[in-house]
Amino acid sequence: MSVNNRLLLDIQNRIRSANKGIINPEIPELSVEQIIPVMEMVAHARAAYLKALFNITDNCEGVVPSAGEVKKLALQRQIYEELVKGAQALETAIERGYLDIES
Repeated sequence: MSVNNRLLLDIQNRIRSANKGIINPEIPELSVEQIIPVMEMVAHARAAYLKALFNITDNCEGVVPSAGEVKKLALQRQIYEELVKGAQALETAIERGYLDIES
């Protein structure tokens, strides 16, 4: 193994250790039952975003939507995207072993 590979492996191990040491104490051991509401919340946000899109379509009848309608849609998208990023961060933390999961 080259010096660079060993250095990279050491860095990865330190990053993993730092993340587990900081994140794990903040969030108690998780169960699947605790994770499901997070995923359902994301699904509700996705549904609200898509519903807002179709509501605009219904209201503007093929013409460009108003600035107000676009603003409402943008807010729904922002909420949805933020929740997706949070769920992805949770998934990554679980995959990398930063959080303890009940077996």
